[in-house]
Amino acid sequence: MQRAVTLREVADEAGVHPSTASRALNPATRDLVNEGTTERVRAAATALGYRPNSLARGLKTNKTFSIGMLLPDLTNPLFPPIVRGVEDTLGSADYTLILGNTDNDTEREAHLIASMMNRRVDGLILATAHRETPAIDELFASELPLVLVNRTVDDPAVPSVTTDDHAGIGLAVRHLVELGHTRIAHVGGPQDLSTGLDRYQGFVAWMKIMGLEIDPDLVSFADWYHEDPGAKAFWSILDRRADFSAVVAANDLIAIGCYDVLNDTGRTIGEEVSVTGYNDMPFADKLSPPLTTVQIPHYQIGVRAADLMLELLEDAKGSRAVSIKLAPSLVVRRSTGPISAHD
Repeated sequence: MQRAVTLREVADEAGVHPSTASRALNPATRDLVNEGTTERVRAAATALGYRPNSLARGLKTNKTFSIGMLLPDLTNPLFPPIVRGVEDTLGSADYTLILGNTDNDTEREAHLIASMMNRRVDGLILATAHRETPAIDELFASELPLVLVNRTVDDPAVPSVTTDDHAGIGLAVRHLVELGHTRIAHVGGPQDLSTGLDRYQGFVAWMKIMGLEIDPDLVSFADWYHEDPGAKAFWSILDRRADFSAVVAANDLIAIGCYDVLNDTGRTIGEEVSVTGYNDMPFADKLSPPLTTVQIPHYQIGVRAADLMLELLEDAKGSRAVSIKLAPSLVVRRSTGPISAHD
Protein backbone atom coordinates (compact mmCIF):
# COMPACT_ATOMS: atom_id res chain seq x y z
CA MET A 1 0.00 0.00 0.00
CA GLN A 2 1.41 3.36 -1.05
CA ARG A 3 2.34 5.76 1.75
CA ALA A 4 0.17 8.88 1.98
CA VAL A 5 1.85 12.12 1.02
CA THR A 6 2.02 14.60 3.90
CA LEU A 7 1.21 18.29 3.88
CA ARG A 8 4.81 19.06 4.87
CA GLU A 9 6.07 17.28 1.75
CA VAL A 10 3.77 19.40 -0.39
CA ALA A 11 5.00 22.54 1.38
CA ASP A 12 8.65 21.55 0.84
CA GLU A 13 8.00 20.85 -2.85
CA ALA A 14 6.34 24.28 -3.24
CA GLY A 15 8.96 26.05 -1.13
CA VAL A 16 6.51 27.40 1.45
CA HIS A 17 5.71 26.92 5.12
CA PRO A 18 3.23 24.07 5.91
CA SER A 19 0.71 26.58 7.30
CA THR A 20 0.80 28.47 3.97
CA ALA A 21 0.29 25.22 2.08
CA SER A 22 -2.66 24.39 4.34
CA ARG A 23 -4.30 27.76 3.68
CA ALA A 24 -3.69 27.48 -0.08
CA LEU A 25 -5.36 24.07 -0.25
CA ASN A 26 -8.38 25.01 1.88
CA PRO A 27 -11.14 26.75 -0.15
CA ALA A 28 -12.23 28.66 2.96
CA THR A 29 -8.79 30.26 3.46
CA ARG A 30 -7.40 30.28 -0.08
CA ASP A 31 -8.05 34.02 -0.45
CA LEU A 32 -5.48 34.67 2.30
CA VAL A 33 -2.68 33.44 0.02
CA ASN A 34 -1.52 35.23 -3.12
CA GLU A 35 -2.57 33.64 -6.39
CA GLY A 36 0.94 32.68 -7.53
CA THR A 37 1.70 30.84 -4.29
CA THR A 38 -1.67 29.09 -4.36
CA GLU A 39 -1.05 27.81 -7.88
CA ARG A 40 2.44 26.61 -6.91
CA VAL A 41 1.08 24.73 -3.89
CA ARG A 42 -1.75 23.15 -5.86
CA ALA A 43 0.65 22.09 -8.61
CA ALA A 44 2.91 20.48 -6.00
CA ALA A 45 -0.04 18.68 -4.41
CA THR A 46 -1.13 17.34 -7.80
CA ALA A 47 2.36 16.23 -8.76
CA LEU A 48 2.86 14.39 -5.47
CA GLY A 49 -0.66 12.90 -5.40
CA TYR A 50 -1.56 14.61 -2.12
CA ARG A 51 -4.99 13.94 -0.63
CA PRO A 52 -6.25 16.09 2.28
CA ASN A 53 -6.88 14.27 5.54
CA SER A 54 -10.52 15.17 6.14
CA LEU A 55 -10.57 13.43 9.52
CA ALA A 56 -7.67 15.51 10.81
CA ARG A 57 -9.22 18.67 9.40
CA GLY A 58 -12.51 17.78 11.04
CA LEU A 59 -10.93 17.37 14.45
CA LYS A 60 -9.41 20.83 14.16
CA THR A 61 -12.49 22.59 12.82
CA ASN A 62 -15.27 20.53 14.49
CA LYS A 63 -16.59 19.66 11.02
CA THR A 64 -17.22 16.32 9.31
CA PHE A 65 -16.83 17.75 5.79
CA SER A 66 -19.94 15.87 4.75
CA ILE A 67 -23.25 17.17 3.38
CA GLY A 68 -26.50 15.23 3.41
CA MET A 69 -28.91 15.33 0.47
CA LEU A 70 -32.43 13.88 0.37
CA LEU A 71 -34.28 12.94 -2.81
CA PRO A 72 -37.98 12.10 -3.06
CA ASP A 73 -37.56 9.44 -5.75
CA LEU A 74 -34.15 8.19 -6.86
CA THR A 75 -35.69 6.57 -9.96
CA ASN A 76 -36.94 9.92 -11.29
CA PRO A 77 -34.56 10.90 -14.15
CA LEU A 78 -34.80 14.54 -13.06
CA PHE A 79 -32.49 14.07 -10.10
CA PRO A 80 -29.24 12.31 -11.21
CA PRO A 81 -27.86 15.34 -13.12
CA ILE A 82 -28.80 17.62 -10.22
CA VAL A 83 -26.98 15.31 -7.81
CA ARG A 84 -23.98 15.25 -10.13
CA GLY A 85 -23.80 19.04 -10.08
CA VAL A 86 -23.96 19.06 -6.28
CA GLU A 87 -21.38 16.30 -5.90
CA ASP A 88 -18.88 17.77 -8.38
CA THR A 89 -19.02 21.20 -6.72
CA LEU A 90 -18.81 19.94 -3.14
CA GLY A 91 -16.03 17.54 -4.12
CA SER A 92 -13.90 20.40 -5.40
CA ALA A 93 -14.11 21.85 -1.88
CA ASP A 94 -13.23 18.47 -0.30
CA TYR A 95 -16.75 17.76 0.97
CA THR A 96 -18.40 14.34 0.70
CA LEU A 97 -22.07 14.02 -0.31
CA ILE A 98 -24.28 11.52 1.51
CA LEU A 99 -27.52 10.63 -0.32
CA GLY A 100 -30.84 9.50 1.08
CA ASN A 101 -33.97 8.43 -0.82
CA THR A 102 -37.30 9.09 0.94
CA ASP A 103 -39.64 7.32 -1.52
CA ASN A 104 -42.01 10.24 -0.89
CA ASP A 105 -42.55 8.92 2.65
CA THR A 106 -42.60 11.63 5.35
CA GLU A 107 -41.73 9.15 8.12
CA ARG A 108 -38.76 7.87 6.14
CA GLU A 109 -37.73 11.46 5.48
CA ALA A 110 -37.79 12.26 9.21
CA HIS A 111 -35.77 9.12 9.93
CA LEU A 112 -33.14 9.99 7.31
CA ILE A 113 -32.84 13.57 8.57
CA ALA A 114 -32.34 12.30 12.12
CA SER A 115 -29.77 9.77 10.92
CA MET A 116 -27.80 12.42 9.04
CA MET A 117 -27.94 14.77 12.02
CA ASN A 118 -26.58 11.94 14.20
CA ARG A 119 -23.73 11.59 11.73
CA ARG A 120 -23.10 15.30 12.23
CA VAL A 121 -23.37 16.39 8.61
CA ASP A 122 -22.31 20.00 8.18
CA GLY A 123 -25.41 20.88 6.15
CA LEU A 124 -28.44 19.49 4.33
CA ILE A 125 -29.62 19.89 0.74
CA LEU A 126 -33.25 18.83 0.36
CA ALA A 127 -35.14 18.07 -2.86
CA THR A 128 -38.07 16.69 -0.85
CA ALA A 129 -39.80 19.84 0.39
CA HIS A 130 -43.55 20.16 0.50
CA ARG A 131 -44.89 23.72 0.70
CA GLU A 132 -45.53 23.23 4.41
CA THR A 133 -42.97 20.93 6.03
CA PRO A 134 -42.61 21.07 9.84
CA ALA A 135 -39.30 19.19 9.68
CA ILE A 136 -37.83 21.95 7.49
CA ASP A 137 -39.10 24.63 9.88
CA GLU A 138 -37.27 22.85 12.70
CA LEU A 139 -34.09 22.44 10.69
CA PHE A 140 -34.10 26.09 9.66
CA ALA A 141 -34.61 27.16 13.28
CA SER A 142 -31.67 24.97 14.35
CA GLU A 143 -29.35 27.12 12.16
CA LEU A 144 -27.92 24.05 10.44
CA PRO A 145 -26.99 25.23 6.93
CA LEU A 146 -29.96 24.24 4.75
CA VAL A 147 -30.61 24.62 1.02
CA LEU A 148 -33.74 23.53 -0.85
CA VAL A 149 -33.36 22.39 -4.42
CA ASN A 150 -35.99 22.16 -7.21
CA ARG A 151 -38.78 22.92 -4.72
CA THR A 152 -39.43 25.60 -2.13
CA VAL A 153 -41.53 26.02 0.99
CA ASP A 154 -43.99 28.83 1.66
CA ASP A 155 -41.47 30.53 3.97
CA PRO A 156 -39.29 32.67 1.66
CA ALA A 157 -36.53 32.88 4.28
CA VAL A 158 -35.32 29.34 3.53
CA PRO A 159 -32.54 29.40 0.88
CA SER A 160 -33.41 27.62 -2.35
CA VAL A 161 -32.35 27.00 -5.95
CA THR A 162 -35.13 26.36 -8.45
CA THR A 163 -36.19 27.05 -12.02
CA ASP A 164 -38.47 29.97 -12.90
CA ASP A 165 -41.60 27.84 -13.31
CA HIS A 166 -43.82 30.82 -14.15
CA ALA A 167 -41.60 31.67 -17.11
CA GLY A 168 -41.25 28.02 -18.09
CA ILE A 169 -44.97 27.36 -18.34
CA GLY A 170 -45.26 30.63 -20.23
CA LEU A 171 -42.91 29.27 -22.89
CA ALA A 172 -45.16 26.24 -23.36
CA VAL A 173 -48.44 28.19 -23.45
CA ARG A 174 -47.09 30.83 -25.83
CA HIS A 175 -45.73 28.12 -28.15
CA LEU A 176 -49.12 26.42 -28.36
CA VAL A 177 -50.99 29.68 -28.89
CA GLU A 178 -48.58 30.63 -31.70
CA LEU A 179 -49.49 27.30 -33.31
CA GLY A 180 -53.13 28.38 -33.22
CA HIS A 181 -54.36 26.46 -30.17
CA THR A 182 -56.98 28.15 -27.97
CA ARG A 183 -58.58 25.20 -26.16
CA ILE A 184 -55.66 24.12 -24.00
CA ALA A 185 -55.86 21.61 -21.13
CA HIS A 186 -53.57 21.47 -18.12
CA VAL A 187 -52.65 18.30 -16.23
CA GLY A 188 -51.02 19.76 -13.13
CA GLY A 189 -48.81 18.37 -10.42
CA PRO A 190 -49.61 17.99 -6.71
CA GLN A 191 -50.69 21.33 -5.28
CA ASP A 192 -48.94 20.74 -1.96
CA LEU A 193 -45.64 21.05 -3.84
CA SER A 194 -44.30 24.43 -4.97
CA THR A 195 -43.65 23.07 -8.46
CA GLY A 196 -47.27 21.93 -8.83
CA LEU A 197 -48.74 25.19 -7.54
CA ASP A 198 -46.32 27.50 -9.39
CA ARG A 199 -46.82 25.75 -12.72
CA TYR A 200 -50.60 25.77 -12.36
CA GLN A 201 -50.60 29.45 -11.39
CA GLY A 202 -48.27 30.10 -14.32
CA PHE A 203 -50.69 28.33 -16.66
CA VAL A 204 -53.60 30.46 -15.41
CA ALA A 205 -51.58 33.68 -15.70
CA TRP A 206 -50.24 32.98 -19.18
CA MET A 207 -53.60 31.90 -20.59
CA LYS A 208 -54.94 35.28 -19.47
CA ILE A 209 -51.89 37.11 -20.87
CA MET A 210 -52.52 35.42 -24.22
CA GLY A 211 -56.17 36.52 -24.09
CA LEU A 212 -57.61 33.04 -23.57
CA GLU A 213 -60.27 31.83 -21.16
CA ILE A 214 -59.61 28.87 -18.89
CA ASP A 215 -62.20 26.11 -18.97
CA PRO A 216 -62.30 24.45 -15.51
CA ASP A 217 -63.25 21.18 -17.24
CA LEU A 218 -59.83 21.20 -18.91
CA VAL A 219 -57.84 21.33 -15.66
CA SER A 220 -56.99 18.30 -13.53
CA PHE A 221 -54.25 17.49 -11.03
CA ALA A 222 -52.15 14.35 -10.71
CA ASP A 223 -51.61 12.96 -7.22
CA TRP A 224 -47.91 12.59 -7.99
CA TYR A 225 -45.35 13.33 -10.69
CA HIS A 226 -45.52 9.97 -12.39
CA GLU A 227 -46.96 8.25 -15.43
CA ASP A 228 -49.95 6.47 -13.87
CA PRO A 229 -51.19 9.47 -11.81
CA GLY A 230 -50.77 11.61 -14.93
CA ALA A 231 -52.89 9.21 -16.99
CA LYS A 232 -55.57 9.07 -14.30
CA ALA A 233 -55.79 12.88 -14.14
CA PHE A 234 -55.95 13.13 -17.93
CA TRP A 235 -58.72 10.51 -18.13
CA SER A 236 -60.78 12.72 -15.81
CA ILE A 237 -60.51 15.54 -18.37
CA LEU A 238 -61.61 13.26 -21.19
CA ASP A 239 -64.55 12.03 -19.11
CA ARG A 240 -65.87 15.60 -18.98
CA ARG A 241 -66.08 15.58 -22.80
CA ALA A 242 -64.85 19.17 -23.17
CA ASP A 243 -63.19 20.00 -26.49
CA PHE A 244 -59.44 20.69 -26.56
CA SER A 245 -56.55 20.49 -29.02
CA ALA A 246 -53.49 20.74 -26.74
CA VAL A 247 -52.27 19.72 -23.29
CA VAL A 248 -49.71 21.39 -21.01
CA ALA A 249 -48.41 18.74 -18.61
CA ALA A 250 -46.69 19.75 -15.37
CA ASN A 251 -43.73 17.44 -16.01
CA ASP A 252 -42.47 14.87 -18.51
CA LEU A 253 -43.65 11.84 -16.54
CA ILE A 254 -47.19 13.26 -16.42
CA ALA A 255 -46.88 13.95 -20.16
CA ILE A 256 -46.08 10.25 -20.69
CA GLY A 257 -49.32 9.45 -18.86
CA CYS A 258 -51.08 11.73 -21.35
CA TYR A 259 -49.36 9.86 -24.20
CA ASP A 260 -50.74 6.58 -22.80
CA VAL A 261 -54.30 7.91 -22.76
CA LEU A 262 -54.10 9.45 -26.22
CA ASN A 263 -52.68 6.23 -27.66
CA ASP A 264 -55.42 4.21 -25.94
CA THR A 265 -58.09 6.45 -27.47
CA GLY A 266 -56.54 6.42 -30.91
CA ARG A 267 -55.62 10.10 -31.09
CA THR A 268 -52.44 11.03 -32.94
CA ILE A 269 -50.03 12.99 -30.75
CA GLY A 270 -48.69 16.10 -32.48
CA GLU A 271 -51.41 16.02 -35.10
CA GLU A 272 -54.80 15.58 -33.40
CA VAL A 273 -53.58 16.64 -29.94
CA SER A 274 -50.41 18.57 -29.09
CA VAL A 275 -48.62 17.79 -25.81
CA THR A 276 -45.92 19.67 -23.89
CA GLY A 277 -43.95 18.44 -20.90
CA TYR A 278 -41.62 20.02 -18.37
CA ASN A 279 -38.00 19.22 -17.33
CA ASP A 280 -36.61 17.70 -20.56
CA MET A 281 -35.63 14.43 -18.91
CA PRO A 282 -33.01 12.29 -20.70
CA PHE A 283 -35.57 10.13 -22.53
CA ALA A 284 -37.85 12.95 -23.76
CA ASP A 285 -36.36 12.92 -27.27
CA LYS A 286 -36.77 9.12 -27.49
CA LEU A 287 -40.54 9.11 -27.04
CA SER A 288 -42.84 8.53 -30.00
CA PRO A 289 -43.24 11.24 -31.04
CA PRO A 290 -40.34 13.09 -29.35
CA LEU A 291 -41.70 15.38 -26.63
CA THR A 292 -41.80 19.16 -26.83
CA THR A 293 -40.83 20.21 -23.31
CA VAL A 294 -39.49 22.96 -21.10
CA GLN A 295 -35.82 22.34 -20.49
CA ILE A 296 -34.39 23.15 -17.07
CA PRO A 297 -30.64 23.43 -16.33
CA HIS A 298 -30.45 20.26 -14.22
CA TYR A 299 -26.70 20.17 -13.63
CA GLN A 300 -26.46 23.92 -13.03
CA ILE A 301 -29.22 23.70 -10.40
CA GLY A 302 -27.01 21.27 -8.50
CA VAL A 303 -23.94 23.46 -8.93
CA ARG A 304 -25.70 26.57 -7.67
CA ALA A 305 -27.21 24.67 -4.72
CA ALA A 306 -23.77 23.43 -3.70
CA ASP A 307 -22.26 26.90 -4.14
CA LEU A 308 -24.96 28.32 -1.89
CA MET A 309 -24.30 25.60 0.70
CA LEU A 310 -20.57 26.39 0.70
CA GLU A 311 -21.35 30.09 1.23
CA LEU A 312 -23.58 29.20 4.19
CA LEU A 313 -20.87 26.98 5.66
CA GLU A 314 -18.39 29.84 5.53
CA ASP A 315 -20.70 32.26 7.31
CA ALA A 316 -23.94 30.57 8.40
CA LYS A 317 -25.12 33.40 10.66
CA GLY A 318 -24.06 36.25 8.40
CA SER A 319 -25.55 34.86 5.19
CA ARG A 320 -28.87 36.27 4.09
CA ALA A 321 -31.70 34.21 2.68
CA VAL A 322 -31.18 33.61 -1.02
CA SER A 323 -33.73 32.31 -3.50
CA ILE A 324 -32.13 31.61 -6.86
CA LYS A 325 -34.32 31.03 -9.93
CA LEU A 326 -32.61 29.81 -13.08
CA ALA A 327 -34.02 30.48 -16.53
CA PRO A 328 -35.66 27.62 -18.48
CA SER A 329 -35.85 27.20 -22.25
CA LEU A 330 -38.23 25.47 -24.66
CA VAL A 331 -37.20 22.46 -26.74
CA VAL A 332 -39.64 22.01 -29.64
CA ARG A 333 -40.09 18.47 -30.96
CA ARG A 334 -42.82 16.59 -32.84
CA SER A 335 -45.39 16.26 -30.02
CA THR A 336 -46.71 19.72 -30.91
CA GLY A 337 -48.12 20.90 -34.22
CA PRO A 338 -50.28 23.66 -35.71
CA ILE A 339 -54.00 23.76 -35.08
CA SER A 340 -54.61 23.33 -38.80
CA ALA A 341 -53.46 19.74 -38.43
CA HIS A 342 -56.58 19.09 -36.33
CA ASP A 343 -59.06 20.27 -38.99
